[in-house]
Amino acid sequence: MTICFQSAQSITRPKQILGQVRVFGLRGRPFTVRRSKLAVSAAANSEDIGTPGTATIALGALANPLVLLSDYTLFTTGRGLPEGPGGLYGAAEGISYLVILGIVGWSLAIKARTGSGLPAGPSGLLGAVEGFSYLTLLVSIAVFGLQIVEKGSLPGITG
Repeated sequence: MTICFQSAQSITRPKQILGQVRVFGLRGRPFTVRRSKLAVSAAANSEDIGTPGTATIALGALANPLVLLSDYTLFTTGRGLPEGPGGLYGAAEGISYLVILGIVGWSLAIKARTGSGLPAGPSGLLGAVEGFSYLTLLVSIAVFGLQIVEKGSLPGITG
């Protein structure tokens, strides 16, 4: 982005120099406009993840263990979690799988756009949930593959 400053004698363009903007003012004499260190550090602060990041930490911390429990149950018994009262356990299991896919999808979208994954967040929790979600997805794919090889289908989905 180029910003043009018009002086009485010329139009000048600033140069970005590590937290400073160098502007050529009247008669071509340069002067520097400094950004405050607080503004520069706030822009680079990964602790501020906002509401989506906080929700991701909370939902991911609940969904990952539930999906791993479901994978373990599917691996050992050949069936997923029981439906539970009013289908509550089955619904929680299905929503948890969607949460894991959402976290991994968000992470991949950010990775494609910026070249790095989600920010670490406070105390590294968002980064931990992101990594744990990739691990959970990998375990789920392996268990689903083994189930399809052994039984020929997934219970409740393909058979």
